[in-house]
Amino acid sequence: MQIAFVNFIGTEKFGGGEKWMVSAGSQLAAKGHDVIMIGIKDSKFLDHAMKAAIPSLGISRLQQATGLYLMTIARRLFTQKTDILICNLNTDVRTTGVIAKMIGTPVILARHGLLSYDKKRWRYKASATHILDGIITNSTTIKNIYDGHEWFDKQFVKVIYNGITIPQHVRQHDFSKQFPGKKIVYSAGRLSEQKGFTYLIEAASILKKTNNDLLFVVSGEGKLESELKKQALDAGLEESFIFSGFASDIYPYLKGCDLFVLSSLFEGMPNVVMEAMAMQKPVVATDVNGVRELMVDGETGIIVPSKEPLALATAIARIINNPEILAKFGKAGYERVDKEFTMSAMAENLEGYLQQKLQEKTLLHKN
Repeated sequence: MQIAFVNFIGTEKFGGGEKWMVSAGSQLAAKGHDVIMIGIKDSKFLDHAMKAAIPSLGISRLQQATGLYLMTIARRLFTQKTDILICNLNTDVRTTGVIAKMIGTPVILARHGLLSYDKKRWRYKASATHILDGIITNSTTIKNIYDGHEWFDKQFVKVIYNGITIPQHVRQHDFSKQFPGKKIVYSAGRLSEQKGFTYLIEAASILKKTNNDLLFVVSGEGKLESELKKQALDAGLEESFIFSGFASDIYPYLKGCDLFVLSSLFEGMPNVVMEAMAMQKPVVATDVNGVRELMVDGETGIIVPSKEPLALATAIARIINNPEILAKFGKAGYERVDKEFTMSAMAENLEGYLQQKLQEKTLLHKN
């Protein structure tokens, strides 16, 4: 198959959607398919694609501003006889998707998390019903929300779980050198309201009264950094709640910690939970989108309501002080990821879905 991924997100942004595209493209290329990534020249998205040895088409800001880039993309899709176009942003659907439809690209798909449909509802409906042949998403929770709009049949949205490649050789970060005798509760993510770190700080404050041996470590950066640091300082946690800054690779920290916590207020499909489980760490997570599809409550960790610091604190205390539960939950989490959420499983499911959509369109045109 000839497959093109398009993503015109900002040059400095590289989040879950971009990571998925690069991973999916790399896996499909390894299976023998011809893959190209289309995006803004010198963007982090295309930089990661090139590092993964995936052919790329970079569009300059000038080309994008004048709209001439659409002619360049149309030429590329047409001359290479592209079978499938996969868009990231809804604006990608309304621009590149429209061009692809005009030149006869057989299958046009979007890979979306949960979009803010209420803001521009008519635009999203038009994109979904007149341009797209399907939507790929990464959790049943999100699919159910899409299905609730009743714009298309139940087969239009396909759930393909994210996959990860479990690293075989991870050098464990040794927290004991700097913090001897401490039990490490680790978390990672953007320092934004979405990630709920303010509630984790409140939970740490509750636990400090009974557990003086706990150290909370958060990897990440963001606009709430100074505000969160002040909250921790005001709570008397200056020595037990550490902000370690951005980490390009969190696996060493995951392997070195005792427990991972996700305190988010909302998510699409939190890959970091899978990554923690892959390092055989138990997880305490808030009950947000995707978590119940990744975890088994009471077997791989504990799921608690969001925005409830006391529930977070209670769950952390239950696990962190029981070595047997730590080991049991960690082992069960690893086995679940290794069976259900590997990169190879994701690639197989994605390839099968793309082949199915292409066959459907081919048969439709024949009839």
